[in-house]
This record gives sequence, C-alpha cells and structure tokens, in this order.
Amino acid sequence: MAIAISLLLAVALVTLPVAPAWATIRQLEEAPGQVVYQSRHTLKDQYGNRWQAIAFSRIRPDGTRHVYLRLVGFPGAVAIDRTQPLQLTNPLGTTLTAADASNKIFTDTTNPEPHVGQYDLQPLLDNLQAELPLQLTLPTQSSDPVRLAIASPVIAEWLDIAQRS
Repeated sequence: MAIAISLLLAVALVTLPVAPAWATIRQLEEAPGQVVYQSRHTLKDQYGNRWQAIAFSRIRPDGTRHVYLRLVGFPGAVAIDRTQPLQLTNPLGTTLTAADASNKIFTDTTNPEPHVGQYDLQPLLDNLQAELPLQLTLPTQSSDPVRLAIASPVIAEWLDIAQRS
C-alpha cells in the first residue's frame, strides 16, 4: 500500500502542471534622473512559440512618464503587422486596443525588426483590472494573428510599474 501511494505521488508530481514563476519588477537607471521600471515575462502563443512581453514605464528627468508593452517573437517566425493595433480582451468580452509605437524603438526605421512590436499602454491603464487576465491578439502580416494569454498577476505588475515614481 505504501509503495502504491509513493508511486501515485511520484506520478502526480511529474504530471501536474507547474505554475509559472512571476517576474519581479526591475528598476534601471538609464541616465541621471531617468529611470525605467520593467516587468518581463516569457509567454507561449497558440502555436507554442515563445515570446518576451516587456511592460515598462520610463520616467524622464522632467517627471514625465509613459507605459509601453514590447512584444518580441523569435526572429523569422513572425512578421508583425504594425498598421493594426494590438487587441487586449478580458474574460468579460471587453476589448481594448493599443496603438503601435514601434517607431520609437528602431534606429533604422526603414528596416525595423519584423518580430518586435511596441504598443502604447498609457491610455489603457485606467481600464485594466488586476484581477482579470487578458488575451492579446497581435496582428501579423500572415492571415492568422498571434494570441498570447496574460495572467492576472502579470496585469497587476503592469499596473504596479505605472504607479512607481
């Protein structure tokens, strides 16, 4: 009987899903008086491809701040359609749209990296709820958009970095 229980416990430990580790918020000083707060997470899309989701708030020396979400896919796996906004949908069916802000990250704007996109979260912050997860729908240049699930603790981190000063 003890062997059967031990075997059952061992199988359960191997087969049960492991909860993802939540990132900590990072603080970086980019220049004197200019600070960036970041939340970084690795996500998988509906095809199993990995993405980096980096929400960040940059506080400039004059006190102005802005919150963006940068999504980075694997090079060659996807080409983001920057003519369309990112859609954020909660379980209640509410959909918000974030404008593309990718032009702010590329020094060579004539040849931006097709697998990297940046979106303006600032106008959406008042409508995000820490207790509600989101599904991101990222438009691509192929027919199928990329879908990324964002857990509620990640949304809470995004709201946290927006409040830091």
